[in-house]
Amino acid sequence: MQYPRRKKTLSSFQIILLGFAAVILIGALLLMLPISSKDRVVTPFSDAIFTSTSAVCVTGLIVQDTATYWSFFGQAVIILLIQIGGLGVVTVAAAISLVAGKKIGLRQRNTLQDAMSAQSGGGLLKLTGFILKGVFIIEAIGMLVMLPVFCKNHGPIGIWMAFFHSISAFCNAGFDLMGGISGKFSSLTAYSADPVISTVLMLLILIGGIGFLTWEDIFNHKWRIGRYRTQSKLVLVMTFILVLLPATYFFFFEFENYELKERILTSLFQSVTPRTAGMNTVDIGAISEVGLLIMMFLMIIGGAPGSTAGGIKITTFSVIFASSISVFRNKNGTKIFRLRINDDLVKNAATICFLYIALLLTGGAIISAVEGLPLITCLYEAASAVATVGLSAGITPMLSVTSRIILISLMFLGRVGGLTLIYAAFGGTQKPIARFPKDTITVG
Repeated sequence: MQYPRRKKTLSSFQIILLGFAAVILIGALLLMLPISSKDRVVTPFSDAIFTSTSAVCVTGLIVQDTATYWSFFGQAVIILLIQIGGLGVVTVAAAISLVAGKKIGLRQRNTLQDAMSAQSGGGLLKLTGFILKGVFIIEAIGMLVMLPVFCKNHGPIGIWMAFFHSISAFCNAGFDLMGGISGKFSSLTAYSADPVISTVLMLLILIGGIGFLTWEDIFNHKWRIGRYRTQSKLVLVMTFILVLLPATYFFFFEFENYELKERILTSLFQSVTPRTAGMNTVDIGAISEVGLLIMMFLMIIGGAPGSTAGGIKITTFSVIFASSISVFRNKNGTKIFRLRINDDLVKNAATICFLYIALLLTGGAIISAVEGLPLITCLYEAASAVATVGLSAGITPMLSVTSRIILISLMFLGRVGGLTLIYAAFGGTQKPIARFPKDTITVG
């Protein structure tokens, strides 16, 4: 007797992976249309797919200057891709279903939970609604505050600039429209001394990067920090440290020739933007190699889980750091805020960190070998791609097709996450019941 074959279904991680890939491809096809470019020409697929990947993966690396190459339609496509990528493809799909009045089943809830890095499946739909309202309110406030400055300097087009930059900064994307004003690929260098634009963009970057679950804690508990999740406490403390310490270095060792106000703003901005916004208010080429290494370190750390930021995430870095401290002190187990961390989390954190560093080193080394460029420059570009940052040492537009494919792959892998890729590929395999014999080896 033959039994009917069990229908194979996609795992939540496979759905997330395919969702991002589908949006990237659709975005590339739209950007290839003549209406998307200012010269009304068909954009080469290599340029379109690179730009679409960078937008959906909220990175900001570009091969064509956003302001001077793309038309208003093309820029609108880019900012829509950024918004979808920042919120997450699955979150956007769930939001559309909610607006349309469709019910979301258990399978869709599980996918949504994995996409949002939620610790439990309870209250996901309520959290989705909260996120959408919060996103649009924050982006609207950012736009309104920047609007007078942009309109004063650029006239009516300032409305579009305020709208575009508010979404780009909040989603940690790094795209800008300054190319036609201060030169191609100049980013926000024209506003390095402007306290309104610099401050608003920094706040948008930080708010988008602390994660939606941290938002929920802040909204529900206000100043009663003791009631926050451990994750939220950790994110807020580490965010403060990772802004303050690098900013102190930049203030004393990188921008000492600036006037005091611009020096403070620039130091803070360059401390905030590597995690993982991609906008810059200074020429990256003028920063020392030590400064570049610090920025690469910040890139790899990134923001919080379930946020618009990339990188290995603050929590991953914190778990690895706490585990190392426990080993140094010869203590049993990893503890954070006097709470014990599960060993599986430590292993996951170490795996994620290894994956990102391996991708960074491999990608940077291949680009350096192919292009004949300095390794530190190529590693910086690779770190920017895999951590979905978007800061550039200025070499991306000049790279060959091979190097661009590497950067596209790094951006995609960095956005969907290393573990998501692994679970998507091997999630259906069952864990073996039998175990190999245990042995001991010496390390260190």
